Amino acid sequence: MKQPFIYKVASTDEEYEQIHQLNYATFVEEIPQHDRNESRRLTDKFHNENTYIIAKKGEEVIGMIAVRGDRPFSLDHKLPDIDNYLEEGSVPCEIRLLSVKKEYRKRTTFFGMIDQLASYCLKQKFDVALISGTERELVLYRKLGFEPFAHTVGTKEALYQPMKLTKENFVKATQAYHRILARYEPISFLSGPVPMDEDVAQSLSKATQSHRSDEFLELMTSVQSLLTEKTNAPHASILVGTGTLANDVVAQQIKQLDGEGLILSNGEFGERLIDHATRADLSFHTIQKKWNTAISMEEICSVLDERPNIRWIWTVHCETSTGYLYDLKALKEAAADYGVHLCLDACSSLGVDEVDLRDVYLASSVSGKGLGSYPGLAIVFHHHKPFPNSTIPRYLDLGLYASKKSTPFTHSSNALFAMKKALELDASAKVEWMNLLRSELENQSWTVIGDKTYSNGIVTIALPSTFSSVTYGNRLKKQGILVNYESSYLQEQNWMQIALMGTVSHVNITRLLDAMNRLKETEQKRVSS
Repeated sequence: MKQPFIYKVASTDEEYEQIHQLNYATFVEEIPQHDRNESRRLTDKFHNENTYIIAKKGEEVIGMIAVRGDRPFSLDHKLPDIDNYLEEGSVPCEIRLLSVKKEYRKRTTFFGMIDQLASYCLKQKFDVALISGTERELVLYRKLGFEPFAHTVGTKEALYQPMKLTKENFVKATQAYHRILARYEPISFLSGPVPMDEDVAQSLSKATQSHRSDEFLELMTSVQSLLTEKTNAPHASILVGTGTLANDVVAQQIKQLDGEGLILSNGEFGERLIDHATRADLSFHTIQKKWNTAISMEEICSVLDERPNIRWIWTVHCETSTGYLYDLKALKEAAADYGVHLCLDACSSLGVDEVDLRDVYLASSVSGKGLGSYPGLAIVFHHHKPFPNSTIPRYLDLGLYASKKSTPFTHSSNALFAMKKALELDASAKVEWMNLLRSELENQSWTVIGDKTYSNGIVTIALPSTFSSVTYGNRLKKQGILVNYESSYLQEQNWMQIALMGTVSHVNITRLLDAMNRLKETEQKRVSS
């Protein structure tokens, strides 16, 4: 399998050692700026102040860029009047030591580091970047939004052009730059599969463990503990499969309960719960409403009052087709008041919204959405310990999983390693990202469905009749930006969705918003002409 490149901030002694060696190979042997030495290492004079963005293939450092915000810059010594070229109040940084090993000098490596570098600079609140650009790469730098300033500096053998890049120029770069980005690496705002954190991706490649080994069972127990700690659920069983499997397992457990049920639906995934229940031959009533129409607690309590034989409620937590988020606290209170079991589909909410499963009878989820890991693991939370039931198909029997430590059948240690790492990551920033995204979409005059009470994981945009969601989604895809629009239920509504369920960065959100605004302006001109 082709090994993916990893882009990160250097942090280990081994990475720093390879940086010194790469620095020597580039700026001594290839570009003669420094004298040769026997150690074939070159430690930059600003090393202790530098932050290094590196590209790695496995354990090998194949590329680097240094960034530094402390003055004086290296360029200050060559060009003493730099501040005359900057706006008053600017917060500059200097980018130096761009180097990629010859065998990896493809645009993909360069743009991978630039993407990571931009994310770092934005987090540090730098608003202008300075470089000494080599003449052979001036065209490339211009495509990124860099502008020359002042005269060339350096020696005849190593001549450089001072250049600067503002934040505004970076996010409003030319069409050529966006095409390059699209070829280099698409950015995903899909609800599944979701973009991975690099540590999650690396965890998947760990050595596979036998599902009968003590090491595997220890891994399984640790992942189950992380899940129950995150949700306050007493128990969590992990199956090889999807959210559809998890909901079929829930349906079989509901079937063992006495009485009838109530299923809530105001979107595509509520309708799918009704289909699960129908296929499982459950006896139930429904509250079905037009998509994105709220179902009030008064309506739910009214049905429970009218039908005392109802013993369970089944609903999605986040209605993925719209982002509508049911009030879990109010649902739990109503279930307790009426003495009914509450069952929940939390496939799209776990990991991005607050999901407190204390006092929830059963809940389903998955590894590959809000948790930010790979698809392939189904999760069923349960407040009791079910026993095996021979009337239930083996693969759907939650009691069988509970009695065998979630491993009655072949399991995947690799998927568990990845989900464990995903559960250990801090996802709190997703709330901030969603607030930013909603605000900027509204500033661009998009029709955004819902408000801040909706999910932090997905936002739905209703396109005007003059815009086609398919055409619009395809144009974004050509720019390397993947959004949800290809599902039939979205196309029927002429809707498009942006999901923040996986790894998210400010740079990627900025790139998305800029692309959407440019396409919208183009479409508006076409319609008005």
